[in-house]
Amino acid sequence: LWPWLLASSGLSALVQLVTLPFFPDSPSYLLIQKGNEEACRKAIRKLWGEGDHQAEIDDIMKEKGAMASTKTLRVLEVIKERSLRWQLYILVIVMTTLQLCGINAIYFYSFEVFHTAKFEEYLIPYVSLGVGLCECLSSILCSTLIDRFGRKVLLWGGYLLMGSVLALLTMTLSLQHRFFWMHYFSVILIFLFVVFFGIGP
Repeated sequence: LWPWLLASSGLSALVQLVTLPFFPDSPSYLLIQKGNEEACRKAIRKLWGEGDHQAEIDDIMKEKGAMASTKTLRVLEVIKERSLRWQLYILVIVMTTLQLCGINAIYFYSFEVFHTAKFEEYLIPYVSLGVGLCECLSSILCSTLIDRFGRKVLLWGGYLLMGSVLALLTMTLSLQHRFFWMHYFSVILIFLFVVFFGIGP
């Protein structure tokens, strides 16, 4: 079953490969990058139907003017630019915490936790698949919550809840040889951690 599951990702790639030539180019790409206003109008008509789309073209022209007046910075120039310093710090911190938040360790050790929880050998891959599905669904949920609560609340809340779950998971894994039900609690915590990861970071 796993070879078929892995091969299924090629199906979406095949669909894209077949259908992509029939999609129009982006109007902004045609006007800004290519400088072809007629092709831009044609793409707009194909996307939005017939009508007067001069307002959209004017917006794209304004964007083109703004891009022309903006200087493109190299990596070292971005690092040296004082006005971008705080944005750079925030970006580095967010990316670093994303790598060190523990999600990779959870995925790496989840098989062993499921095995210790006395799951049947043939069921463990499906439980692991459930963990991945859980992350996918929580990411979809995040897209609906982000407009209501904002990124900052979701990031802080996500990391706070993930840290709490990791602390509890450390405790349950340490006590799993004393209490038989700790194994199942560890499994629940793994799923919760993945949910909070998908909603937050």
